[in-house]
Amino acid sequence: MISELLESFAGLPVADFAGSGTDATDLPPADAVAWRLASDFGEDRTFEQLWREFLETVPADRIRAIVIGAWWGEGGYENVRPVLDLLTESAGRLPALRSLFIGDVTGEQCELSWLEMADVTPVVEAYPLLEEFVVRGCGYGGPEEALAFRPVRHERLRRLRFESGGLPASVVRAVCDSELPRLEHLALWLGIDQYGGDATLADLAPLLAGGRFPELSHLGLQNSEIQDEIAAAVAAAPVVAQLTSLDLSMGVLTDVGAEALLGGQPLTHLMLLDLHHHYLSEKLAQRVRDALESSGVEVDLSEQQRAQRFEWDDSNEEHRYVAVSE
Repeated sequence: MISELLESFAGLPVADFAGSGTDATDLPPADAVAWRLASDFGEDRTFEQLWREFLETVPADRIRAIVIGAWWGEGGYENVRPVLDLLTESAGRLPALRSLFIGDVTGEQCELSWLEMADVTPVVEAYPLLEEFVVRGCGYGGPEEALAFRPVRHERLRRLRFESGGLPASVVRAVCDSELPRLEHLALWLGIDQYGGDATLADLAPLLAGGRFPELSHLGLQNSEIQDEIAAAVAAAPVVAQLTSLDLSMGVLTDVGAEALLGGQPLTHLMLLDLHHHYLSEKLAQRVRDALESSGVEVDLSEQQRAQRFEWDDSNEEHRYVAVSE
């Protein structure tokens, strides 16, 4: 479960916008922080009212980064679509915006799978100078709540991340079909099938083949219940040669996946291999360290997990879990 709100984003400290009642002289410079806007249960105003106050209070033409927190009120959980509409219609007033995070919500506020999403593509299209775009949520309840993304061409986007307990295969395919010539950092939290994470290796194939994103230096294929299969595919994937960091963390990676990585193409050119939250044995974990750390690769093997068996399961099957699902 995600338990903490962001403290920093896009290299800037996060500052909450409390509303128009705040003395403007007490506010930080518009371009010195990432502004978080959130409207949780019991708020006196809607998110739209807060947004309007924000644009009238903070010099909008200097805002560099925005973090969208909770967007619901007394009516309960609401779809993010009206928030996306506000972002899209306000693009002309935010010429300096370079970084945007949608869904800075903790599990205590709303479970990741309950965040009602929509098509986020219009926001990317509305900001041609956007350099960083992060979306948290999946909305697995039905088509009207689901996260959606369409293939786009964007000349400036450098960092793209989807954080989800169940990332739809359609979103993965759309990312792979997009033209993002300056993309350097891509992270996909694939999640589990129970919450809509139905992407397969076939969906990832265009990405793993390399050449799609010529500037890509960091790839994260994370939080997956098929992490062993992904590791085996990555072990022979051409895209790895262009990377400086590879993130296969947060999933159910076992000795099978680790063996595939060790038996595949060399990874000694990497600066970082992140495997935290894993199910490797001590022996395999040490083999990975021995193979890479001597070449200067930083290896993160923290948060070692153990498979669990439950009395209620007559099959005596071992159960393993991704780091973030519901």
